[in-house]
Amino acid sequence: MESWPSLIAMFFSQAEKYDEKPFLWGKKNDAYQALSWRKAAEMVSSMALSLRDLGISNGETVVLCSENRPEWPIFHLAVMAAGGITVPAYTTNTVNDHLHILENSGAKGAFVSTRQLSENLINAARQTDGINFLISIDELDISQASGPDILRWDDLVAKHAEKPVVATDWTVGVNLDSTAVVIYTSGTGGAPKGVMLSHKAILHNCQGAYDAIQELGLDDEVFLSFLPLSHAYEYTAGQMFPMFIGAQIYYSEGIEHLSSNMAEAKPTIMTAVPRLYELMHSKIIKGVKKAGGLKENLFMKAVDLGKRNFLTPGSLSLGEKITNVIVDKLVRDKVRGNFGGRLKVLVSGGAPLNEDIGLFFTALGLNLLQGYGQTESAPVISVNRPKLKKMKTVGPPLLDTEVKIAEDGEILVRGDLVMQGYWRNPEATAEVIKDGWLHTGDVGHFDEDNYIEITDRKKDIIVNSGGDNLSPQRVEGIMILEPEIAQAMVYGDSKPHLVSLIVPDQEFTKEWAEESGKANNLPDLIENNDFRSAVSAALDRVNEHLSVIERVRRFILVAEEFSVENEMMTPTLKVRRHKIIEVYGDQLEALYRS
Repeated sequence: MESWPSLIAMFFSQAEKYDEKPFLWGKKNDAYQALSWRKAAEMVSSMALSLRDLGISNGETVVLCSENRPEWPIFHLAVMAAGGITVPAYTTNTVNDHLHILENSGAKGAFVSTRQLSENLINAARQTDGINFLISIDELDISQASGPDILRWDDLVAKHAEKPVVATDWTVGVNLDSTAVVIYTSGTGGAPKGVMLSHKAILHNCQGAYDAIQELGLDDEVFLSFLPLSHAYEYTAGQMFPMFIGAQIYYSEGIEHLSSNMAEAKPTIMTAVPRLYELMHSKIIKGVKKAGGLKENLFMKAVDLGKRNFLTPGSLSLGEKITNVIVDKLVRDKVRGNFGGRLKVLVSGGAPLNEDIGLFFTALGLNLLQGYGQTESAPVISVNRPKLKKMKTVGPPLLDTEVKIAEDGEILVRGDLVMQGYWRNPEATAEVIKDGWLHTGDVGHFDEDNYIEITDRKKDIIVNSGGDNLSPQRVEGIMILEPEIAQAMVYGDSKPHLVSLIVPDQEFTKEWAEESGKANNLPDLIENNDFRSAVSAALDRVNEHLSVIERVRRFILVAEEFSVENEMMTPTLKVRRHKIIEVYGDQLEALYRS
C-alpha cells in the first residue's frame, strides 16, 4: 500500500484515484444513495474553507455529534483539512456529558446533525463561553438557541463550492505527528478522558489491518457502518480503514434495521462488538427451536459438524463430510445470505468475545476474527488471521507493533499506534505510558503461535477472600448463553463466593408467563418463587461449566435491563460495573448477610 504523510493526504489521494466511483452511501427517501469520491472531496474542500472563515486553524478543536451518516466523515475531514482537531461526541450524551467534553476540550465550535440531537448540545453550550458556532443539517429553532451562532450545513458546503479542489492546499502544516482526533473514552470506570491520536497512529492501524486480512483478496470492498463513529473502534476500522483501501461505506439506519441494511448493502467486511453477536446468537437459536423438526435438526447438525471440523480438521468421517456438504447448502448458505451473501470477514472487538459464540458463527460458515485493542492504541493492537483462527485468543500483534507481558501479567504495547497522551491531563498520561510502553490494564499471555490470550482487565479482576483471582467476564459470558438469562453481572471482590445480578430474557419471561397463566409483568414475576426456580435451574446448568471458585451461589433478579440510557452500559455495549454497583451494591451485599 501507498505511504501517505497524513490522513487528509490519504483521503485526497484516494479521491483523485477513485474519482466518480461510489464512496459514501446514506439513506434518503427509503433508498440508499451514493456520494462519489470526487463529490466528497469537493464538499470537504468547501467546508474546510468555511471552517477557516469561522476561525478554525491549526490545533483548534471542534465537537462532532451525529449519527452515522455521510456528513460525519466529510465534516471530520474538513476539520482536519482546516488544520483543526475533531472531538467526536456520542449521540447518547447527556447535557452534563456534553458540557464535560466542551469544557475539557476547549472546543471553539460544534457540528450536530439533527434537531433532536441539538437540544442537549445547545443546553451544554449555553453553560460555556467557548463555543462560537454550531453547524446543523436540520433547521433549528434559533429563537431558543441563544449562545453560539447557528449555521446551516448546506450553506457552508455551498459557500465555496465553485472553488477548485487543490489537495496540496490541505496538506501543508499537517503531518504524521499532528493530532488528528481526540476521542473521549466511554467511561466504564469514571469520567471520560480525551485520548489524543495522531495521523501516524491511525495510519499504523490501517496498515496493520491491511496486512492482517489482505490474504482474503481485498478488491472492491463494501463496509456497513453501524457502531458509533465516536468510538475509536468504528472510527478507525469502519471509517479510516475503508478510505485506506478505497472501499465503499454504507451507513446503517440503526441496530434495529441492521438485517434489512445488510440485505441492501451486501457488505464484504463488517465490524461489531461481542454484545451484538450474543444478541444474534440468541435470536437465531430461539428461531430455530421455535421452528423445530427437520429445520432444527439440520441447523444443529450444521453447528456440530462445523465446530468439529474447525477444532479438529480432518476428523469428520466420510459420511459426516457428505452431510457437512449438504448442510452447507441447506443451512450455512442461508445464514450467509442473511448477512448479505458477500461477507468475506466479520471482526469482533471492543470487548472479549465468548469462545462458544465465536465457534457458533464460525461453524455456520462465517469468517469471524476476534481482535483486541483500546482507544489509547488507535485502537487495534492484535487480531486473528484468516488462515489461523484461535477463538480463545485475540491473535498476534499488528505489523510493526511491539507487545510484551509484564511480570504481573499486564500487556504492554509500544509503537506508532500508541496515543500522544490524554488531552490536558499529563498526570493520567504518565500513569499509563512509561518509557514509551502503553500499560493497557489488561492481563494476558502469549501462546505457542505468538497469539495473545486475554485473561481479564486488571481492575475488573475479582479477588475473593481466599485470594483467588476470578474473571467476571468469563463467568458472565457463560451465563448469558442460557436462554433464560439476557444479561448478568457477577460480584464478589474480597468475598467468599460470587453472587450475581440477572436480567431475565424477555422471550423466556413471556413464554413462562403464558404457560403459567401469569400476567407478563416482569417486576411481579421476579417475586414469584416458581419463576425464580426456573432461572435458578439455568444457573445450575451454568455452574456445571465453572470451577468451584467461579460458581455463582446466589442471585438477584432485576427487571431493568442494563442499557446506554440508564448509563449501565457504554455506547458500545460494555457493562459499566461501577454504575451498576452504585444502584444495586446494597442488595448484592445483603446476599452475603442473609
